[in-house]
Amino acid sequence: MAIVLAASTWAMQAIHPGFAWVQAFAEAALVGGLADWFAVTALFRHPLGLPIPHTAIIPASKDRIGNALAAFLRDNFLTPRIVARRLERFDAAGLLGRFLAEGATGPGDGAARVRQGLVGLVRQLADTPAADALGERVKAGVLRRLRALDAAPLLAGTLEAALAEGRHHPVIDSLVAWASRTLDAEEPALRAMIEERTNWLLRLIAVDERVANEILAGLRGFLAEVAADPEHPVRRRADLALETFIFDLRHLPETQAKVERWKQALIDNPAVGQWVEGLWEQARAAIGRFAEGDGAGDLARRIGTALREDRALASAVNSLARRAVVGLVRDHGDAIVALVSDTVKGWDTATITAKLESAVGRDLQYIRLNGTLIGGSIGVLLHAIFVAVGAH
Repeated sequence: MAIVLAASTWAMQAIHPGFAWVQAFAEAALVGGLADWFAVTALFRHPLGLPIPHTAIIPASKDRIGNALAAFLRDNFLTPRIVARRLERFDAAGLLGRFLAEGATGPGDGAARVRQGLVGLVRQLADTPAADALGERVKAGVLRRLRALDAAPLLAGTLEAALAEGRHHPVIDSLVAWASRTLDAEEPALRAMIEERTNWLLRLIAVDERVANEILAGLRGFLAEVAADPEHPVRRRADLALETFIFDLRHLPETQAKVERWKQALIDNPAVGQWVEGLWEQARAAIGRFAEGDGAGDLARRIGTALREDRALASAVNSLARRAVVGLVRDHGDAIVALVSDTVKGWDTATITAKLESAVGRDLQYIRLNGTLIGGSIGVLLHAIFVAVGAH
């Protein structure tokens, strides 16, 4: 514009007075362009490095800008009501379902990385101190529930169901078979005991041997009868004894107290604690094996499919996600706002100037260009007015 101004001034004198119009345009355009250059530059730095008042506005107002951005974020984005409204149509379950059903189980390097990430996450969670603490809580919870369990009614119900369905008969058969095997194995000891308790005179005529034979034969026959006859009186007496014990468990405080003492003694046994702890270790090892195999991908696919097809489950997941995000905003929104404000305040002037100028750099050039063109147009308009009123 400066070159056009100089050229038009010369041409107006040397060629034709009509170049006054071009001179008016160039003169006003030069002023407009310089004015806009000054204004835009003054936003970010001191023009020409001169400490002119009210220049380098953004660096000087950095803290105020940070507070304004934080307030804008808080008032327009990080209020529970606004977040809840914006999340009404957000389908978290569908997004997660697609990721698990397709991203974690499909072919390709991306899916492989997702599966590896899932495996690594599961294994890390299983090996963290938090998992050990969880194991201790599980163990304490199991033992606490066992101590609070009323064992007598539970044992009574179990025995009553076993008696009604005849599940105790194999136990009696096993006891009878054990007694028969024990009788055969201990026959020499029994004969020796009978011989010791027989008079020496009777031993001379071998009465002790006949007595031993009769006793052992009688016992074997008795056990054979019990084993062969489902309706044997011994079995009936066993049923009656069970029925009596069940009644005592339900109605007699002494029996109930005795069962409770048995239960507490069993729980206090260190072996029970080791058994419960072993259950947790087995579960943790199973989780690790599950993650290392194909189980992680298969589980991810099943969960993803369920999230996409089960509307009730998807609705529950979406509701949980909304409540979680709204709760996060409610509890930590101020911390997020403070983080934005403190981050902006922590930038140095060169950083904030470079970030903002790079974001709007092309628009700043158009501001200067538009200022030049608008200034030139106003210069032409003013020249036309002067010509019209006879000032030129």
